[in-house]
Amino acid sequence: MRFILVLYNFTLSQKFLYMLIGWLYWGRCIMSTEVNIPKEVSKATVKVVIYIILYVVVAAVVQYIFTGLLPSFKLKVAEYVVYAQILLAIAFGYIIIMGISNVVYWITRAKYDHPAAAAIRNVTRIVGIGALAAAIAGGVAGGAAGVALGGFLGIVVGFAVQQVLGQAVAGLFLLIARPFKIGDKAVLAGEDGVVEDIAALFTTVSKADGSKVLIPNNIIIGSKIYLKPKGSS
Repeated sequence: MRFILVLYNFTLSQKFLYMLIGWLYWGRCIMSTEVNIPKEVSKATVKVVIYIILYVVVAAVVQYIFTGLLPSFKLKVAEYVVYAQILLAIAFGYIIIMGISNVVYWITRAKYDHPAAAAIRNVTRIVGIGALAAAIAGGVAGGAAGVALGGFLGIVVGFAVQQVLGQAVAGLFLLIARPFKIGDKAVLAGEDGVVEDIAALFTTVSKADGSKVLIPNNIIIGSKIYLKPKGSS
């Protein structure tokens, strides 16, 4: 009899422990879904500032090594410092652009949902990378030739990403204006179906036969949009 009581109490204790673990896990999941946007903006901004300071320090150290330290050992490497600085500018420039785009994302996230903020972040990254490439090209050439080369490369990059950037901007307009939302029955660019996803570049429509169509957002912006009643087939 005593053994049965001990076993029963042990079973109750085990059930209580499982319930406690479940409550703790559930509470943790609820807390993890709550995002403190001002805190995230501050964290992203601090990271950008740290990246910039780190780049300045590393660039100064590299400059000293190539022009001061190594030449003291009779190593002629001063003419290679430009290439080292270019590599640093590319690496840190990319990291800084990613950091700035994250700041833009969290600032936008305070007003819009994740898809719209992510679209703005993607546009920021595309523009930032294009500006970085043009700036580095101009810096390498130097002087008036550098300005001309940077401008020319900027035009080339602009033409190269025109289609992608146009789709991203169109997707941004769709996410902000919201002429339709996920789950709506609509006819987009002649495709009849249910809106399954709205991303930065494409909108996914699920058709009645089970197939999925990825429609470029710039085509949707330039065409008629037919919204069907919810009860229609």
